[in-house]
Amino acid sequence: MHYRRFGRTNLEMSVLSCGGMRFQQSWKDLPATEVTDEEQERLESTVRRALGIGINHIETAHGYGSSESQLGRILPKLPREKIILQTKVPPSPDGGEFRKLVETSLTRLDQSHVDLLGFHGINNQEILDFSLKPGGPLAEARKMQDEGMVKFIGFSTHGPTDSIVSTINTGEFDYVNLHWYYFDQANAPAIDAAREQDMGCFIISPNDKGGRLYDPPPKLARLCKPLTPMGMNALFCLSRPDVHTLSHGAARPSDFDACLDYLPLVDSAWESVFPVLKALTAEGRRVLGKTWHDSWWQDLPSIEETPGQVNVYHVLRLYNMWKAFDMLEYAKGRYNLMGNPSHWFPGNQIQPEEVGELAAALQDLPIGPQAEQALRDVHDALKAEDAKRQSKS
Repeated sequence: MHYRRFGRTNLEMSVLSCGGMRFQQSWKDLPATEVTDEEQERLESTVRRALGIGINHIETAHGYGSSESQLGRILPKLPREKIILQTKVPPSPDGGEFRKLVETSLTRLDQSHVDLLGFHGINNQEILDFSLKPGGPLAEARKMQDEGMVKFIGFSTHGPTDSIVSTINTGEFDYVNLHWYYFDQANAPAIDAAREQDMGCFIISPNDKGGRLYDPPPKLARLCKPLTPMGMNALFCLSRPDVHTLSHGAARPSDFDACLDYLPLVDSAWESVFPVLKALTAEGRRVLGKTWHDSWWQDLPSIEETPGQVNVYHVLRLYNMWKAFDMLEYAKGRYNLMGNPSHWFPGNQIQPEEVGELAAALQDLPIGPQAEQALRDVHDALKAEDAKRQSKS
């Protein structure tokens, strides 16, 4: 295992974190009597395996069902002083309510304190504003710091990059949990901003939201050799020294096996991953065309400026992954989360009657000549009827 200084917290954090979103028994907060011995043993053996390979950061959330309460049954058995424990709690306009949620999380975890408390989901300006208001959640979190319940305060986000940068630039947070992967590099400016603030940087869901890399299509697996797609993405992320840790959401002990091949390469991450990135770039240019591949993200309108408030950046990103690398199932899954009335999934899907207007909004960009057909292809291939929200976001 390798360790990096987690920004101004000065915590020495393992470059992999044990993510607590998949090892719990239920997405409901079950009473202890309803957690089976088999399910509790699965969680405990998963946590022990993480510690066994040198992971020292365990993260969970108030909203992860029985995750906190099940962790609370094993944490007292572990060397707590060697573990960096994080939970995340959604901010609410009422500071007192926020405190009650944190206190509930601590009770579930059977802990007097957490090392890292994350504001779960600062995804837009409204949430940031009420989080920072006098008497609001941040003010209450500062009191909990003074009382020894919380050591450091950060935030997680699924918001647009400019919103993330604004939150970082308040200077109020010690670390950030964000999305940034090989197949989605939009948040690079947020990582730059976090570095300027000397904040810890935690990449969330690199294996799932990063492209379902645990179940890659054969084409992607072939292009990534001699690495695996998971290894490629991990080394790509860790080639930035200002990226400090990646979440590894394990459901069972064996899920950590996939890490063991690339961990020895972390010190030479860029050198190890560069030949694979060249192969991926070459294939992307061959399939999509050089102009499209090299410029598709440039000067795209914001969601608010786009006809139908389509999330055009993510639409085109998914199109590229599907067309160039056969990542159809991933693209379908993510596309059908758009249009959900939630700040966790900003922006809408394409409506067929709006394709012409949407294409016209892109016509002056380098991708303009190809845009209309790409948009029609996305709607025809990715849209699922009666798609349901995926709770494990």
